[in-house]
Amino acid sequence: MSLGLKKEDTVLVMAGKDKGKKGRVLRVDREAGRVTVEKVNMIKRHSRPSRTNQQGGIIEKEAPIDRSNLMLVCPKCDKPTRIATSRFEGSKARTCKKCKEVIDT
Repeated sequence: MSLGLKKEDTVLVMAGKDKGKKGRVLRVDREAGRVTVEKVNMIKRHSRPSRTNQQGGIIEKEAPIDRSNLMLVCPKCDKPTRIATSRFEGSKARTCKKCKEVIDT
């Protein structure tokens, strides 16, 4: 299943506790249909002191969010948009549905 979202894309959260926030995609899990976005869906985890984390304590990190709650923000028109797939010179490219510009090839 193709998500249409890639690492380093800017997305807008459309639903949930972080509705309206923009962020950069850090990780995409295509099998589960979930995406990790920078500074969105923050969770707290308790960790014990270890070699890597000498102090221990409460760590805040991003949790994955379902792809259906996200929309790509077009870099050209800076608006949230759906993604169309177009063919250019024999290769597929993602295009913005609003301004019809090629997002990437």
